[in-house]
Formats: sequence, structure tokens, C-alpha cells
Amino acid sequence: MYSTESSCVILLRAIKLSMGGPAAVDEACRILTEKAVAVGETSVRAARGKWPLTMALAYRKTVRNNLRRLSR
Repeated sequence: MYSTESSCVILLRAIKLSMGGPAAVDEACRILTEKAVAVGETSVRAARGKWPLTMALAYRKTVRNNLRRLSR
């Protein structure tokens, strides 16, 4: 299910970015911010010895929230 949700988020984001305008700029900024935060959080979790599944579940929550937001 995670791969399907991720693919949908990528598609919806690509559509939003292709339409241009202020909404596309906001989405591009959101993408960059989320990626930077995800890298930082993953590094901290890995350094603390968290299980990979725990890290994946945390990231899945972010993907699911993005899917809900973009589907509106």
C-alpha cells in the first residue's frame, strides 16, 4: 500500500507543479522542506539504532498526510 500511496503523491505533485502559479511554488517549497526534514529525522533515528520498519512507518505517515492534502 505504501508504494501505491507514494506513486499517487508523486503524480498529484507533478500535476500541481505543471499547472504553475503560486500553488506550484508553494508545493515546490514544501517538497524541498519535507525532504530536508526527512533526511535529518532518518539520520537521527538511524544513529539512535531505531529499526528500519519504525523509520518507514514514520515516513509513511507523512506520505499519507500528503495524499490527503493533495486529493482535496
